[in-house]
Amino acid sequence: MTTEPHSDNSHAPERPGPVRDHHGPHESDDHRAGHDGGGLVHEHGSGEHGHEHKGGPLAWVKEIFVPHSHDSTEKVDTALEASAAGMRCLKISFAALMVTALLQTVVVLLTNSVALLGDTLHNYADALTAIPIAIAFTVGRRVATRRYTYGYGRAEDLAGIVVVVLIAASAAFAGYESVRRLLDPQEVTHLWVVGVAGLVGFLGNEVVARYRIVVGRRIGSAALVADGLHARTDGFTSLAVVLGAIGVALGFPAADPIIGLLITVAILFVLRGATREIYRRLMDGIEPDVLDSADAAVRSVPGVEDVAELRLRWIGHSLRAEVGVVLDPNLSLQAAHTICHDVEHQLVHRVRRLTAAIVHADPRASDDAPDSHQALAHHRQA
Repeated sequence: MTTEPHSDNSHAPERPGPVRDHHGPHESDDHRAGHDGGGLVHEHGSGEHGHEHKGGPLAWVKEIFVPHSHDSTEKVDTALEASAAGMRCLKISFAALMVTALLQTVVVLLTNSVALLGDTLHNYADALTAIPIAIAFTVGRRVATRRYTYGYGRAEDLAGIVVVVLIAASAAFAGYESVRRLLDPQEVTHLWVVGVAGLVGFLGNEVVARYRIVVGRRIGSAALVADGLHARTDGFTSLAVVLGAIGVALGFPAADPIIGLLITVAILFVLRGATREIYRRLMDGIEPDVLDSADAAVRSVPGVEDVAELRLRWIGHSLRAEVGVVLDPNLSLQAAHTICHDVEHQLVHRVRRLTAAIVHADPRASDDAPDSHQALAHHRQA
């Protein structure tokens, strides 16, 4: 027995597609009231957490370096709302980074600082990564078709590949310019302006990083979170530019290109992390804590004796689950169907960003009943 995703979007905001639905309308207004998310204080139901987001300068600073992340019981209201929030974040952060990069470009032309040049190029690349992600969010809203039955959420992973390529190009160019300046030194002027530009770069990147990370975690977008971490690294490399200016001021001209090389190394570390993140998504990797949360949700349903199979996969910034549960073989078809429906219900409510689950019922093995899986055993052999 298999249950399929909700069709009324009360729990699982599915894109319309060719999949048939076997569930009728399911009311959830009371439960959804606790997931409004519109204010700073929100409540959650059974098994979830309740807390307040405190304000003030100290809280803001803490959020910068340790961004707040809700536990796995938080749930995004709808996929469309998540995409809209992501698009809004991309537009605002793109504008902020472009302004920062343009200001730094003026300083580069004025001062001839290669360290600041590398940082500025990285900021341009970081701003431009918003474009492929925005395209992916737009494409991801398209409805499922007979050819793409799961929809277009994977476009977000393809955008992640573009982000990785842009980061790699930024590292290559910054490294080339730094080596060229080491071999052919040029005077760096207006050192105090370089220092101020480095600080501006740090502040601009940190504000954007915090915004992207918070929104990315809330809507479940790995690409947006990775881009936020990318911006945060840019911010700290901007501080390295300040160190280069100080070195030149102290009589060490090679400090500027050396800092440029250090920035290149920092970009390579970001590239490594971004590549690993995108690789895991493309290979259907799943976070262990998310899998544990899903397993606990399934086992909490009355009537479920064991979990025979549990698989989760990301499709863009939404999760889908495939579950096999072991039930009493003496249950009626209706009773088993109800339990499977309850399993899906628990998963959607307790695993954040999970939008749909397909639940298969297996009867508990016994000596009196034949193993129904034997017919498929030879198909599943490695």
